[in-house]
Amino acid sequence: MKVLMGALLATLVAIPALAQKGVDARLQAATETLQAAMNANDKGIPQDLLNKASCVVVIPSVKAGGFIVGAEYGRGFFTCRRASGVGWSSPGCISVKGGKFGLLIGGKETDVIMLVMNKNGMEHLLSDKFQLGGEASAAGGPVGRDSSAMTDAEMHAEILTYSRSRGIFGGLDLAGAAVTQDEKSNDELYGESITNKQIIGGTEHTPEAAQAFIHTLDRISSRK
Repeated sequence: MKVLMGALLATLVAIPALAQKGVDARLQAATETLQAAMNANDKGIPQDLLNKASCVVVIPSVKAGGFIVGAEYGRGFFTCRRASGVGWSSPGCISVKGGKFGLLIGGKETDVIMLVMNKNGMEHLLSDKFQLGGEASAAGGPVGRDSSAMTDAEMHAEILTYSRSRGIFGGLDLAGAAVTQDEKSNDELYGESITNKQIIGGTEHTPEAAQAFIHTLDRISSRK
């Protein structure tokens, strides 16, 4: 009994701790996740959907212990198209927890990518907190070279969600997950107290640690 209780306690403590890597390390991991998404060829995120996306969210290495304590926690970054439609904004920071992380079972870690497809989804993303499948409609996104296999639900979703585990991409059910602004990470990244809305809507200089992340998106996605 003592051993079991000790294991449960360690899991509860470890889940948020594992997601507490420094912002620089998490940005590097997020950049690698984007690169992997585009290098997956016919098993990756459809290029045409990425080109249409208003914002992109990357949460590297989400940790889960779902079958033990029902807890999930992740911290990541997002960037939106600039008002001109050319290039991407400096990144804001978010955290996600709870909900049904469909493919996350037994402490396995995975990368999560979300494509925000329209203005309504973007407005939710810039709020302090929203729920996927609640305030913002969400669906697991299709994989492949293009989006021809999209279902009607996917076509009307504000946010398309993906996971990558052991190099394999797939649609991910994130219904019920709460997405919140990560103020602490914003402070660490920008050296001042700043909100996601200020970052995305302003002219903030992209911090050095985030430049590879933004340059990667500039390289792999364009408006047509």
